[in-house]
Amino acid sequence: MNLRNPIPAPKDRSPLRLAAGVAYYRARRRLQWLTSGSDYASERSRELLPYVVFTHRTPLLRQLKDVDMQLQINKVTNLRLAAARIDGLLLRPGQTFSYWKTIGRPARSKGYLEGMVLHRGTVRSGIGGGLCQLSNLLYWMMLHTPVQITERCRHGYDVFPDAGRTQPFGTGATCFYNYLDLQAVNGTDALYQISLELSDTHLIGTWRSDRPAMHRYEIVEKKHWFTQELWGGYIRHNTICRNVWNPEGLLLEQQHLTDNHAIMMYDPSLPPEMP
Repeated sequence: MNLRNPIPAPKDRSPLRLAAGVAYYRARRRLQWLTSGSDYASERSRELLPYVVFTHRTPLLRQLKDVDMQLQINKVTNLRLAAARIDGLLLRPGQTFSYWKTIGRPARSKGYLEGMVLHRGTVRSGIGGGLCQLSNLLYWMMLHTPVQITERCRHGYDVFPDAGRTQPFGTGATCFYNYLDLQAVNGTDALYQISLELSDTHLIGTWRSDRPAMHRYEIVEKKHWFTQELWGGYIRHNTICRNVWNPEGLLLEQQHLTDNHAIMMYDPSLPPEMP
């Protein structure tokens, strides 16, 4: 039992309460954008910066148990629209990147389709669904750069068993317009650029710069464990750290990044290869 730091059971809230909460947090985010004084990155350039800092790709379609494949097909359209708003974005020294301020609200009038949305650990459909794949990819790329991540929302539910996982659990960033945001500040003196494209099979991201990278970053999982709470649910926990290496291959330091805690929506005794 996780008696030292118990995780509370999920709470059921009425539709009216949920709608009021969404309206409140969206208004608060708009106010923050207006009053924070941050210089939000908005300039995009078709000319690519010369140095690749990090690149990553994720598959566009996956076979998920009990999930309508059409939602994933629609997700590809949503990703193309959102990626086009970010592709080529320049992040100058001192500027802030905001995922939702850059993309804007995903609306049907802009061409967004019904895609897969996770709500309290269950799969639903919603306009613009599937954009977490893009925020996940951007967060993973940022972890391999010296920018300071100032806002990231972790996934509160572990919905599917691991199947072909290539990076540690808990290294994604959930998103929901506009208050579950991903933000980062360029506190360096380097110019950065985000390049995005969709191939027939993958979402591909590249983080570029006007100068060579001074460090190499390795994301590692230090601890990983499961607990059963007093209310009966299972929780998955882990700790994520980052090793920082210099160009000569010398380990400079290990940085603690985050602790993750997610309510499991499947039996923790399932073998990892099950869908």
